[in-house]
Amino acid sequence: MAQSKKEWLLLIHQIPPKPSYFRVKIWRRLQQVGAIAVKQSVYALPKTQQASEDFGWILKEIAEGGGDASVCEAAFVEGLTDEQVISMFQSARKADYEKILQEGHAFQDQLHADLPEKAETVAKLKPQLSRLKTKFDEIVAVDFFSAPERSAAEIMLADLHSQMTGAPKSQAAVKRSIKELKGRTWVTRKNVFVDRIASAWLVRRFVDREAKFKFVVSDPYLPKGKELRFDMYEGEYTHEGDRCTFETMVDRLGMTDRALTPMAEIVHALDLKDEKYHRPETAGLAVLLGGIVMAHGADKERLEKGGEIFDALYEYFQRQK
Repeated sequence: MAQSKKEWLLLIHQIPPKPSYFRVKIWRRLQQVGAIAVKQSVYALPKTQQASEDFGWILKEIAEGGGDASVCEAAFVEGLTDEQVISMFQSARKADYEKILQEGHAFQDQLHADLPEKAETVAKLKPQLSRLKTKFDEIVAVDFFSAPERSAAEIMLADLHSQMTGAPKSQAAVKRSIKELKGRTWVTRKNVFVDRIASAWLVRRFVDREAKFKFVVSDPYLPKGKELRFDMYEGEYTHEGDRCTFETMVDRLGMTDRALTPMAEIVHALDLKDEKYHRPETAGLAVLLGGIVMAHGADKERLEKGGEIFDALYEYFQRQK
């Protein structure tokens, strides 16, 4: 019988059906601290001192409202696995980050619109962007397992800030020739997903077969020596406007291979969650990459397995008329 490797805190509660607002209040409090429901009336958090305090306060609220609750330490032995619970946390934060991306796209549409009162529009959007950044920071605070969508939301907010303040864009690196990019170490954030897996594949397939990759926690990150950052804040290759990192790299590296165009559209759709492209292959790639992430926790393994998927996708589009 496999023992759970992680430790969890569980809040188990019984809340009276009325008044209904009290149930909603407790539900909102649980959402605020980042807890997820693993069963009906059973909520989980990773075992930390902060989680213990958060559940303690919520337990007190439940008791004062006429309900009953208990907090216990737990390890999953059968049924749910640690990986499944972690995936549940990431799915919850995925939905939160996608809302940030949707609002960010709406801001971009307004910034790019050809309006006579452009300065007035920017002035009105600044406080809204500030509130959106606050909302993003609140999500990050409860993103215990670094949901893959976090990077796209973070980069979008940084670019919006640059556009509104007139600061230099985070991706202002000059275009380099393929030859100059060989022998580099490519740095990106840990917990790689769609755009980072695709961009790493692009590097190894077209730039440097022996390219090395480094995965870091901190963002922003100051590069050392021959390091190049991609798909991260202030990276040499990252999002530009409404383009994902994969699209940016294809453009900056002057790649004209026709198979890369549909691939870029698919990666864009999965990473930015907008309605710009409607390729039928998108859903299939989402399932395959999602399975790789669930099966492999190590970023190096995700790049290797994901690279095989992108190799196959590239061959498919190469053979299309």
